[in-house]
Amino acid sequence: MNNSIAILGIHTGIGKTIAAAVLAEAMGADYWKPVQAGTEERDAQTVRQLLSDGNRRVHDEAIILTQPLSPHAAAAIDNVEVDYTKFIWPKTANTLLVETAGGILSPMSATTTMADFVSHYKMPAILVSQNYLGSINHTLMSIEVLRSRGIGLLGIIVNGVANEASETFITQYSEVPIIARIPHFEVLDKSTVRACASQIKQSLVDLNF
Repeated sequence: MNNSIAILGIHTGIGKTIAAAVLAEAMGADYWKPVQAGTEERDAQTVRQLLSDGNRRVHDEAIILTQPLSPHAAAAIDNVEVDYTKFIWPKTANTLLVETAGGILSPMSATTTMADFVSHYKMPAILVSQNYLGSINHTLMSIEVLRSRGIGLLGIIVNGVANEASETFITQYSEVPIIARIPHFEVLDKSTVRACASQIKQSLVDLNF
């Protein structure tokens, strides 16, 4: 999909949804999470509430599964087939940020991973990372997997507390740039997302995003 960018994470619970919301606000992009597992906290609804015009730029999921589990397990409970080759994509002239679930090799179905999905549609990717003990390993392994599959990596977003030593090692070793840093939000709402988007917007312009 020519106007789509995949939002991938090095791990589950890494902050992909918040990163996608800030990035969408900064870029004027649309947002889509094709597979949602669990109905109580839908990521699309979260992003819709955080964007300045979320009702227009956030698209409904292709599949909603009832249980907050890995999509392959949730789909088995719901007796639903998850076949990304059959997804009906949102129609938009804007850049479309496509959020995956879990890490890059987390299952999308019983036989496929998030990386398979991204590779199938030939989407470039942005990798969301976070600084914790072990995150250097997780980030570099994620980059290696993406490269082995020919998935173009546009850059890394660091979500949460900064760690200069870790970030310097990752960027120097992988030669992948950090395109944005998103702090921990004490209050998460439209105004804080808009303020953060304003701060990272120039860096995205400088990188020809």
